[in-house]
Amino acid sequence: MQKYYHMTIAGLKRDLPICRLNDELCIAGFVIFGDTELTTACSAELLKKAPEFDYMLTAESKGIPLAHEMCRQAGNRKYFLARKSPKLYMPEVVKVTVKSITTEAVQNLFLDRADMNEMKGKKILIVDDVISTGESMRALEKLVEEAGGIVCGRMAILAEGDAIARKDITYLEPLPLFNKDGQPLPY
Repeated sequence: MQKYYHMTIAGLKRDLPICRLNDELCIAGFVIFGDTELTTACSAELLKKAPEFDYMLTAESKGIPLAHEMCRQAGNRKYFLARKSPKLYMPEVVKVTVKSITTEAVQNLFLDRADMNEMKGKKILIVDDVISTGESMRALEKLVEEAGGIVCGRMAILAEGDAIARKDITYLEPLPLFNKDGQPLPY
């Protein structure tokens, strides 16, 4: 029987399914794809807390709707997307490697050199849906550094596990990890 974690995010109530990560640990599945009401509300709340920025950067794929809506609400600003694989329209790519808690295999993130050139000397706000281990965030930071950009902030809708205690991340709500029985662990 599926268990759920009930929470309020940006004033909206949601039930997140508890998903087994391994034999000892579970996480709550948070997906904003298709939930335009939640994406819009979270974007507005994060923008209230956002530092001044020139551009936004997110990783493919769950950060896309968030970055898109935040940039739309901020006056149709531009954002960059670190892709999971290079595309034909990316003639010169830079790659970083990342191991995320929600993905079994090691992943690569790619950014086109033209995008990186545009980031040079600019304030880049890094956004994602959930920060847990921070590995995806570190990979994005490496891309910004290699581009010569300045990471001006790190934001997420939810912070999970050890990320809850980080002072360098702005987020809307904490999200606990869960034991093998689906009970929240203290944070």
